[in-house]
Amino acid sequence: MTIPIRVKRPLAAVAAAALVLPLTASAVAPAAAATVLVDHGWPPSPGSGYQPYGYVSPYATTSSLDTTEATAEQSAGLVTITSEVEFGAGEAAGSGIVIGSDGLVVTNHHVVEGATSIKVTVVTTGRTYDAEVLGINAKRDVAVLRLEDASGLTTASTDAGEVGVGEDVTAVGDAGGDGGAMTAAAGTVTDTDRPITVSDEQTGVAHRLTQLIEVDADVIPGDSGGALLDSDGEVVGMNVAASSGPADITGYVIPIKRVLRIAARVVAGEETASITLGYDAFLGVSLAGTGTSLAGVVDGGAASDAGLGAGDTITSLGGTSVTTYLQLQKAVAAHDPGDSVRVTWTDAAGSAHSATVTLGRAPVA
Repeated sequence: MTIPIRVKRPLAAVAAAALVLPLTASAVAPAAAATVLVDHGWPPSPGSGYQPYGYVSPYATTSSLDTTEATAEQSAGLVTITSEVEFGAGEAAGSGIVIGSDGLVVTNHHVVEGATSIKVTVVTTGRTYDAEVLGINAKRDVAVLRLEDASGLTTASTDAGEVGVGEDVTAVGDAGGDGGAMTAAAGTVTDTDRPITVSDEQTGVAHRLTQLIEVDADVIPGDSGGALLDSDGEVVGMNVAASSGPADITGYVIPIKRVLRIAARVVAGEETASITLGYDAFLGVSLAGTGTSLAGVVDGGAASDAGLGAGDTITSLGGTSVTTYLQLQKAVAAHDPGDSVRVTWTDAAGSAHSATVTLGRAPVA
């Protein structure tokens, strides 16, 4: 069993594989296969121990899609997002919406889940920024980012009012995740209160998204985090999922009112049962079992820098004795990224060692 110790909060997930698997969604009624709209166009690194997403786009061709290139007006306030996943094990691509001229951006949580670095490009200017995650609401599939050294950005015009069934809308995003021009997919609202169930394909753990806007627009992977525009060109929602076939595509969208409410709480520093702020601490080790014997370390991580390696056994962290991975997880959980802590361990020959390490920043939970 391989368990990376990367968490600050005891209830956070610790399984590495869970960070690199695709999610699928199915509509509750009517039943229909669906997929989250992040584009995972990468192979696993050789020998990385990570499996590929296994995601084969249901949209083998875009020739039958009813889409056009988005206009400058439709692209205003939108960004493309590229995430390096698990320290270079892969990449993911999606879209985002600028809600603050100082670089405040919202996107889907699944676009940046597992990210160890994030690049964001403003569509209308072509300028690319490094980004950090301010907070996430995984339950609602919303993430709030801050672009570094950004100012004077054009923000999206939003309308937090209710949309109605039959209303004309346009879904805009980085369809295909190629980082090129935004794509616009016209359609109409078919429901304003649609629930869907999202589940991890490997674990089968289900996650429910509720009160979504349903549209009959051709939204595809890469559109995640992009905007749903009303007939006035204002953002009324954020794309999150779609049915999985190339014909009669149904899209699902988070109302922008909900997205903005979550963003306001994140900016205000309100950590709740559903909102997680910032990053977890990261020791950078993988365990060989339920104890504290190491299967390996992450290159450039705190443990690697201190000289730990496969076959070593951690005996304490920060003055707390540990004999199980849960105890080690809890010990890391007591700290923040950047904290200096004392680690002791024994090597395969039984010799004792100790060093002070600076905890790193974990992949986005």
